Parts: sequence; C-alpha cells; structure tokens
Amino acid sequence: MSTTIILHIANEEPILCEIEQMPEPTDQIVTVNNPRRRDGKDLHYLEDEVTTMIVPWHRVNFVEIMPSAAEMEEVITFVRE
Repeated sequence: MSTTIILHIANEEPILCEIEQMPEPTDQIVTVNNPRRRDGKDLHYLEDEVTTMIVPWHRVNFVEIMPSAAEMEEVITFVRE
C-alpha cells in the first residue's frame, strides 16, 4: 500500500508523490512514484512519461507524511454549533 507524502527538495517547490514503504535510516536515496506539484500539475523538469523518480537524501530537506483517507475520518475537529 502506498503512502502519499510531500517531499521538500532543496531549492525546489515541494512535490506531492507516493512511496511504497518508508525509507530506512541507512538509505541513500528515496524512490517516489507519481511525482507532481501540490496542485496536481506536472513538474516542469520531468518528461511527461515519467512515473518514478529517485532523489538522493542529501537533497531532501524534510518529508511530510499525509494521512490516509481512513485516518482522516478518525480525526476529531472542533465543531461550533
């Protein structure tokens, strides 16, 4: 099962993508699928046919892990009535 993340690459706009498994502390790269901008548009520096991208960890500032749909339903938010 893939996990949606926002990958913050140094000197680039953050990208929305999926990963198959969480990276290990010893990994040198992170492999992502379906890379795109946060608004869903294509990345200008990738060809149209690209579905997988490998990024070296030294270029990654941080990673945001997005909650799944099931987790979103469990979140209790403030409701004003």
